[in-house]
Amino acid sequence: MEVGGYKDVADWPKMGPSLLIATALIVAIRTAKWSATIDARNSNCELDKEIDFAANLARRVLSTLMKLSPSIFPSRKEPWYKATNEDHPE
Repeated sequence: MEVGGYKDVADWPKMGPSLLIATALIVAIRTAKWSATIDARNSNCELDKEIDFAANLARRVLSTLMKLSPSIFPSRKEPWYKATNEDHPE
């Protein structure tokens, strides 16, 4: 098979830190006004819900941005291959 060309695809490993930072910012903003004396038994459950919500929200935003403006994110060149017919050489 021969390389027919290259296409730009999202470089997901490089976007992992962006997703982590976005999730952490959402959690920080949503929990900023929480009292420092929250009951330890209930706070873990509430915090887990906030983290799940933030991760879901960050993924949705990143996904939408990737569809609308893929050029603002890191990309890499991925080869695509031409099918060759080895039975009938030219």
